[in-house]
Formats: sequence, structure tokens, C-alpha cells
Amino acid sequence: MQLLRAREAAMEQFRPMLREHGLTEQQWRVLRVLAADEHLDAGELAKRCFLLGPSLSRILQALVSDNLIKRTADPNDQRRSILCLTSAGRRRCKKVGPDAEALYQSIEGQFGKQKLAELYQLLSELTDTINQQ
Repeated sequence: MQLLRAREAAMEQFRPMLREHGLTEQQWRVLRVLAADEHLDAGELAKRCFLLGPSLSRILQALVSDNLIKRTADPNDQRRSILCLTSAGRRRCKKVGPDAEALYQSIEGQFGKQKLAELYQLLSELTDTINQQ
């Protein structure tokens, strides 16, 4: 429950900013991942965004409709789709990015740089420990 409380507290900082940019938190996750990894198939994108397939499908429909991402058939396997940002999607990421970074900096300022680094390290260790089972 404490992990969920912390996540919710953090997201309460981000949701209003994302709404101003016309995005949900899940849409922003998809855009961020695609900005870092230019071309991904839906399965890999879902894994990297921590989204279930059906949820990702709905999110992708909205992002394609908004012309923020494009879907093309994989030349090696026509059953798979390759997803990437459009130029509008890249512009949206560049517009949202500084606002998101300002919120990260605010959280760091409130919580402390060292404490935040320690938290990231502990969360990483927790994830690794759980995933080893």
C-alpha cells in the first residue's frame, strides 16, 4: 500500500500538467518510450510501458488518431505492427518534456537529491529481488 501511496502522490503532481498538454499518464508513457526507442512493436512497447495489451491497444488508437504515432506493418512479419512517433509526436514530447522535468526537479527539491537517489536505488533493488524469484 505504501508503494501505491507514493506512486499516487507523484502522479498527482503530473496529471494536471499532462491534462494541459492533452495527454493521459499512459499516453505520456508511450510517447516517452517511443521517443527513446524510435521503432518498437506493440508487444515490446507494452512491456516497456508496463501496460497490458488491451490497454495499449486503446491508447494506440487514440495516439494514432491524434497523429502522434504511426503504425506500419513489419516488413518481415505482416502480422506485427511497428510503432514510431510522427513529427507531431516528437514536437509534443519536446513540449511536454521541460514541464515534466520541472516537476521532477520540484520533487527532488522537496524530497532531497540524495534521498531521491537512495529511493531510486532501493526501488531498483526491490524490483531485482522480486524478479529473481
